[in-house]
Amino acid sequence: MAEQPLILGIETSCDETGVGLVRGTTLLANAVASSVEEHVRFGGVVPEVASRAHLEAVVPTLRRALTEAGVQLSDVDAIAVTAGPGLAGALMVGVSAAKALAIALDKPLYGVNHLVGHVAAEQLENGPLTEPVIALLVSGGHTEILEVDDIASSAQLLGQTLDDAAGEAFDKVARLIGLKYPGGPHIQKAAADGDPTAIAFPRGLTSQRDMSRHRYDFSFSGLKTAVARWVETAERDGVPVPVPDVAAAFQEAVADVLTRKAVLACQERGVSTMVLAGGVAANARIRDLTKERCAAAGIELRQPRLSLCTDNGAMIAALGAAVVERGLPPSPASFASDSSLPVTQVLV
Repeated sequence: MAEQPLILGIETSCDETGVGLVRGTTLLANAVASSVEEHVRFGGVVPEVASRAHLEAVVPTLRRALTEAGVQLSDVDAIAVTAGPGLAGALMVGVSAAKALAIALDKPLYGVNHLVGHVAAEQLENGPLTEPVIALLVSGGHTEILEVDDIASSAQLLGQTLDDAAGEAFDKVARLIGLKYPGGPHIQKAAADGDPTAIAFPRGLTSQRDMSRHRYDFSFSGLKTAVARWVETAERDGVPVPVPDVAAAFQEAVADVLTRKAVLACQERGVSTMVLAGGVAANARIRDLTKERCAAAGIELRQPRLSLCTDNGAMIAALGAAVVERGLPPSPASFASDSSLPVTQVLV
């Protein structure tokens, strides 16, 4: 049996420079360089800083991935790169690097969707997906429920956030209660010592009226505002803000809505497998509650390891491998990055 093609994946959509190497659904290397520490003092990602960091990191990260996989650049059979969505300048760095490599190596190049890449990362954990699947995609800039019929070519958007993504809400709430950026890990740590039932924070778009119009959609701006008002009231009354309780109650509200709607989508669409993916999917409470509710509903839950949840090149290589396996044509040499690439477009 012939060896499967070696796919190089490059990811530069936000603040992580990722380079991965994959054969089929076998992970060979996953090298990541993060610029998150450079953004901490700003309380969020600064696009220009991220772009500069990618320029400095892409070649060293590529070298680390090749060393980790024990292969030469000449061994690569095809290249996949994140074409979008993401920060415009950051995407351009990755696409330019991928195009240069493709021309120098005379290899086919595939510009792929960052969001679908998060779903494809799960195949590196447990092998090929049995499609269709419902994907709950939760990241810093995106919160969506997808129905994926073919990981290489077909992703249907069922619902999405109407305002803040879950990751953005974590960052903003962390700032409100005096925790550092990025908010997700710090809120999870604080919540471990808190009571998730201590404060009754709202669950956005879950009323009967909202469910009739936004059945699989999300909204976290109201939750963020509720936290802000609760903290303001406590401070005005001279009451110390119980940071662990606020963090735990907020985290529980987010996890509750995410998992409730994703399980509902599986049940109503007749899909028996769910994939939990994206950077915020590394949150322990979201993972635990998703597992609990899927088990109760008889739904198979598939989720990548923590290192494959955050942005990385391996997930892009995994999606590239699926595209190559389907025999789809490479992207045209003239393709450009697209910061607003829709999730329904897997390949550019």
